[in-house]
Amino acid sequence: MALSLPSLLILLTTLLLTTEATTFIHSRAAYYPNSDEHGTDGNRMQGMSTINGGDVSAASDLYRNGVGCGDCYQVRCTNSHYCSDKGATVVITDQGSGPNTDFILSRRAFGRMAQTKDAAASLLALGVVDIEYRRYPNKNITIKIDENSNYPYYLAFVLWYQQGDKDITAVQLCETQNFVCKLLDRSYGAVWTTTSPPSGPLSLRMLLSGEDGDESWIVPVNNIPENWKAGETYDTGVQIDI
Repeated sequence: MALSLPSLLILLTTLLLTTEATTFIHSRAAYYPNSDEHGTDGNRMQGMSTINGGDVSAASDLYRNGVGCGDCYQVRCTNSHYCSDKGATVVITDQGSGPNTDFILSRRAFGRMAQTKDAAASLLALGVVDIEYRRYPNKNITIKIDENSNYPYYLAFVLWYQQGDKDITAVQLCETQNFVCKLLDRSYGAVWTTTSPPSGPLSLRMLLSGEDGDESWIVPVNNIPENWKAGETYDTGVQIDI
């Protein structure tokens, strides 16, 4: 049966979105030789030293003065003798650069691109490898309450596992009962802060902005609990795929 014009347009749009979502960008990656199981040498972003099990990375242009901190990427090397198709899922936690590289991975993440432990040793011996990467879409954005937060007077948190092609450029914190919202300050990178935060369970609103000027608000499914605590993490229940 022939498809109608609207159905064809929907199908074409779906195919285009699927192709865009699976497009990898070619680059190179190195690793921090002295990094341990917790990540890279630096980890500039507060509260991110143990994120993602230590599968983290510094980045050059992708760090974008801290805006890219917390972004989640799938990174896989392209040498078929050593590398797996899955690669490693890493979170940007720091700024760093090497010879024509976009990523400076933790030693742990660099080895996880390999097929086997022996292959991982061979990759580490190479030091720098050709890779392909893309924003990783399969993790919920997570809120990590900063250790310096002081309930109920001062709230700061980091947004982990940013996905999609847009950046979070503004965050509002709203009371869930009377819907009064407060625009948060961006202190650095992915860290958002406010003095005198609203009371009760709190709902977030995040503004997503693209390079083309397109903007949209997204509201997480889950709220920050009323008695939030410094050091705790809270799953927003949403992923960004736009």
